[in-house]
Amino acid sequence: MFDIASYGALLILVIVVLLQAVKVMREYERAVVFTLGRFSGVKGPGLILLIPVVQQMVRVDLRTIVLDVPSQDLISRDNVSVKVSAVIYFRVIDADRAVIQVENYMDATSQLAQTTLRSVLGKHDLDDMLAERDKLNQDIRSILDSQTEEWGIKVANVEIKHVDIDESMIRAIARQAEAERNRRARVINAEGEKQAAHAVLEAAQTLATIPEAMQLRYLNTLSDIGADKNTTIVFPMPMEIGTALANMAKPKA
Repeated sequence: MFDIASYGALLILVIVVLLQAVKVMREYERAVVFTLGRFSGVKGPGLILLIPVVQQMVRVDLRTIVLDVPSQDLISRDNVSVKVSAVIYFRVIDADRAVIQVENYMDATSQLAQTTLRSVLGKHDLDDMLAERDKLNQDIRSILDSQTEEWGIKVANVEIKHVDIDESMIRAIARQAEAERNRRARVINAEGEKQAAHAVLEAAQTLATIPEAMQLRYLNTLSDIGADKNTTIVFPMPMEIGTALANMAKPKA
C-alpha cells in the first residue's frame, strides 16, 4: 500500500514538473525566458521547454493594442480651456525590451500619451485643434514613437477623438462663424457690383464708338417693352437737350 502511494505521489510530481516545463505559445505570443534571473532569449511561437525552477518566462502579446487616453484638461495657446480625449494604436515589436526596459509597458505608454497630448495641444490655438487634427495626430504619434522606441514599442497611429469646450465658447465660435459668413457675403456682393460696373462701362464705350449700335439697342429695348402688349412708347433723348433745357430754365442774372 505504501509503494502504491509513493508511486502515485511520484507520478503527480512528474506531471507537475511537465506542466511547468512545457509551454505552448500562440502565433501572436512570445516568451521572454530568464535563466536563474538572467535574460536568456525570446522563444515562440509553438512548443517550448523550460527547466523547472531554473528558468522562468514572461508572456508578451505582439498584437496591436488599442489604448484609450482619458480626457485631459488643458489650456490652448489662446487661453481657452478645453478637454481632449484620444485613442492610441501600438504594438510590441521587441519583446525582451518591453519586459526588461520598463516595468509595465501598458501603463508607461498610457502615462506618456497623456503628458504628450497635453504638451503638444497646449502649444496650439483652439482653431488648430478643430481644423488641423491630422497634423496634430501626426505630431503626437511622432513624439510618442520616438520615446517608446527604447521600450520596444511601435506607435502606429494616434487619433484625437473629442475636443470638448465650454458652452459659452461654443456660442462665441458660432457668432464668429456668422460674422465671417456675413463678411464673405458682403465681399462677394461688392465684387459683383465691381464686375457689373466694369461690364456697363465697356458696353457704354462700345456703343459710343458705333452710333448704329445705339440705334439697334434702342429698337431692342422697344421690343422688350412691347413684349407684354404694352402701349408705352419710349423715345430716347440726348443728354445735351436735357442740359440745354435746364440752362434755359435758370433765371438770368
